[in-house]
Amino acid sequence: MVVGAGFSGLYMLYELRRRGLTARVLEAGSDVGGTWYWNRYPGARCDVESLDYSYSFDEDLQQEWKWTERYPAQPEIQRYLAHVADRFDLRKDITFDTRVVAAQYDTPSATWTVRTEAGDRLTARYCILATGCLSVPKAPEIPGLDDFRGPVYHTATWPESGVDFSGRRVGVFGTGSSGVQAIPMIAQEAGHVTVFQRTPAFSVPAFNGPLDPEWEREIKTNYAERRRQNRASEAGIVRGDNPQSAHDVDEEQRQREYESRYTKGGFGILGAYADLMADQRANDTVSDFVRQKIRERVTDPEVAERLLPWEYPLGTKRICVDTDYYETFNRDNVTLVDLRRDALETVTANGVRTARGEVELDCLVLATGFDAMTGAVNRIDIRGRDGAVLAEKWGAGPRTYLGLGTAGFPNLFLLAGPGSPSVLTNMVTAIEQHVEWTGRCIEHLRTHGYRTIEPTVEAEDGWVDHVNEVASMTLFPKAASWYLGANVPGKPRIFMPYAGGFATYEKQCDEVAEQDYRGFALK
Repeated sequence: MVVGAGFSGLYMLYELRRRGLTARVLEAGSDVGGTWYWNRYPGARCDVESLDYSYSFDEDLQQEWKWTERYPAQPEIQRYLAHVADRFDLRKDITFDTRVVAAQYDTPSATWTVRTEAGDRLTARYCILATGCLSVPKAPEIPGLDDFRGPVYHTATWPESGVDFSGRRVGVFGTGSSGVQAIPMIAQEAGHVTVFQRTPAFSVPAFNGPLDPEWEREIKTNYAERRRQNRASEAGIVRGDNPQSAHDVDEEQRQREYESRYTKGGFGILGAYADLMADQRANDTVSDFVRQKIRERVTDPEVAERLLPWEYPLGTKRICVDTDYYETFNRDNVTLVDLRRDALETVTANGVRTARGEVELDCLVLATGFDAMTGAVNRIDIRGRDGAVLAEKWGAGPRTYLGLGTAGFPNLFLLAGPGSPSVLTNMVTAIEQHVEWTGRCIEHLRTHGYRTIEPTVEAEDGWVDHVNEVASMTLFPKAASWYLGANVPGKPRIFMPYAGGFATYEKQCDEVAEQDYRGFALK
């Protein structure tokens, strides 16, 4: 049983079939796509280049699919995943419009029974959660929101038919990745846009455009090597990581390096020096560089200063990749309200009131993010051996071994979950590694006559300690980010992804498997 039909669920189904297993995928949406099915907001786009944000498991698929842009937009990613589902005849094993609400492990039969919102029950030997890291919209803590008389749209549950903003006064809350992408598009259509900003984002330009056919041919001629390099990298993607320290060179050389990477677009700037995410002084140099670029992109110096992030080091929140985000604030129909200076009081029936007065609005857009990494798992009532409740076990933060399983829950696999690199890397690279490891593991169990597998408590404790130790060696804990669950009130603040790098992580996973699944109890 696989829960979710996004990138991970589709590939997991393909992998299980390839290994001779029967499988059923349960998907809450009406089509494949996962995060890319639901996030249809204007400007929704991936921040990883299309030639890397795609499957590598089938050479014919790699060669035949033609991406149109350097950074793929939501509709194109959705078409791609639909093509994959049709090409490999995956839909016949997917049940759509089916939300899983509970999963119960039965010890005598060593099986999982999954219950759906409609009351259906399905039983399987293995339960695999492909529920996604960014799939549960976070409810915003905005006072008075229910009093607003106009329509309210959340970027993560956007109407499939779209929204007509022509001539309307639009208020936008949220300036993370979704807001950074949506605001420029909405501003082109709306009568006026008011952006309510709590914490400014670090954003760098994408310099997106049509995919260069010559570049595509060059990559596809030796695609296998490109994929190998991705898997051998720390970020799951080739970005030309520089092994030097930022302190090894003078300021002039650093500026040249940053400029070169900035003008290429995307978040390759994070690979400029090896210590940018570990040393505050090193990070200050790249943070100052990007802040100066923001000043250059915004005409009004006062507005520019309000858009500058000072509260956290660059990269400790996921860096945004934009098209004309800062330039949008040069438009006459866009107003920035800095809630750090102009405190939010409440949403009213007709708009938003701050300390400086009320802004009248026709509609609101909430780009307020997700209950990341654990949200989709915790919304399912998962009960393991002896009735153990996963949400209770994870009450102080998620506990996994390698991000692949959790003690007390036999035959339950997590794909790209907490404790794995996942959101700190190219997600498709991370997903493929997890799916392939899980497929090999299940085949090993069947070949050797094992009924169950689960992490030992000792191995899990050791891995959780290791994840925390690695995170503490970085600057990541300095930001109140969704990596730590800091965006969700009451959620435990614990750094959830593994910050040790993708290549290092995959090597550890392979060693565990080679040593007869060290740290797992096989029975």
